[in-house]
Amino acid sequence: MKIILAGASSAVGKTTISTGIMKALSKYNVQPFKVGPDYIDPTYHTFATGNISRNLDSFFMDDKQIIATYNRAIKNSKAKYGIIEGVRGLYEGISSITDVGSTASIAKALNAPIILILDSRSLVKSAAAIVLGFKSLDSELNIEGVILNKVKGKKHYLKTKESVETLTNTKVIGGIPRDDKIAIEQRHLGLVPALEKEKIAKSIETWGEIVEEYIDLDSLIDIMKAFKTPKDTGKLWKVGNKKPVKIGLAKDEAFNFYYQDNIDALKENNAKIIQFSPLHDENLPDVDGLYIGGGYPEVFRKELEKNSSIRESILKFHNNGNYIYGECGGLIYLSKSIDESKMCDVIPFSSNMTSKVQGLSYIIGKSKRDNILAEKDEVFKGHEFHYTKLNDVSGRNFAFEIQRGRGIINGNDGLNYKNTLANYLHIHSCSCPNFAYNFTKSIAENVDFSN
Repeated sequence: MKIILAGASSAVGKTTISTGIMKALSKYNVQPFKVGPDYIDPTYHTFATGNISRNLDSFFMDDKQIIATYNRAIKNSKAKYGIIEGVRGLYEGISSITDVGSTASIAKALNAPIILILDSRSLVKSAAAIVLGFKSLDSELNIEGVILNKVKGKKHYLKTKESVETLTNTKVIGGIPRDDKIAIEQRHLGLVPALEKEKIAKSIETWGEIVEEYIDLDSLIDIMKAFKTPKDTGKLWKVGNKKPVKIGLAKDEAFNFYYQDNIDALKENNAKIIQFSPLHDENLPDVDGLYIGGGYPEVFRKELEKNSSIRESILKFHNNGNYIYGECGGLIYLSKSIDESKMCDVIPFSSNMTSKVQGLSYIIGKSKRDNILAEKDEVFKGHEFHYTKLNDVSGRNFAFEIQRGRGIINGNDGLNYKNTLANYLHIHSCSCPNFAYNFTKSIAENVDFSN
């Protein structure tokens, strides 16, 4: 049983309401999901349910992979309910007329019912017009209910509910009042990750209580029961490395942007994942390779600079020809410095924060040569989102040609030094199915990708 919680637009309260519903139903065992390339919202879901939230994205995945990813997560967590938080507005994707990258595309692939969340400030009859528009635009979608957010009071809620239900034949299953307690702290890449904030756990408890008070959860469950999920038919990624390897995963307040499916793909290729903290640990664990994902090294640059012991340990690891893969924040941490704070100096260029976003896009990349991410001429997909840039990299030998997106500079990405590869792009194993196999097999067979 599943439900998609979609917004009429961004900033309608999807994350707080979705997380609150997940928390309220967590006693039944909920498997959470997030539509789109988002690392932060899933941390709230995971806090609320105790199950790791997974991403579903029709740019990265075909329909079979979407179904397989959903069914696999439900099976592994033994969850009773699958709750999927949408991205932006229901129909928003990479195109103004197609479904790719949208919440609507996930609903179609999974045959999932939709609850539409509206910001109902100053709306009564107009709320019905909005719901009618969303329902009539695509008859393949099943918009089965509405949640009114930010209602002024009981009178406002009842009038708007009457309008929507009478004029659109769509059940209103709840109305959330305007309340400052239903808010999340923001940062330049979006919400502050739940991993950083102990108080987030208390907030999620509050959101769950608010949902239980103002949303008809029995009606929500009844809607879920009416729709069956297609059977699992998709291949997610390549599996083939037989030799055990140990991969160190940077995980702390500064580095926590990972697709769980990437980690699972590595495990299925015989990798043992060993977490370490660039902020708090003095030395690396005993590993054969490193995976340093995205996050906020720019926010924690002083603390990262102060921990010189592990920075020197990473540089030594690199100089010994060991394997390192860095994404976005990982690229910056592996650079020479950020805003004059010393980093690892594995990638010999300085970096700095900028006032405007440097990359915000789905990307399509093509590998110029064999590397630990992809094989020569392999085309893959990912996304980028960063407020930093590398300096003095013009004319360098890059590993990837970026066919859609920006990359490090001028449509190029991927700096390869010895057996280290670092890039701004974030990949998902469904869109780069050789990643985990290539990385683990390269380590196991000691393949040399040095320039």
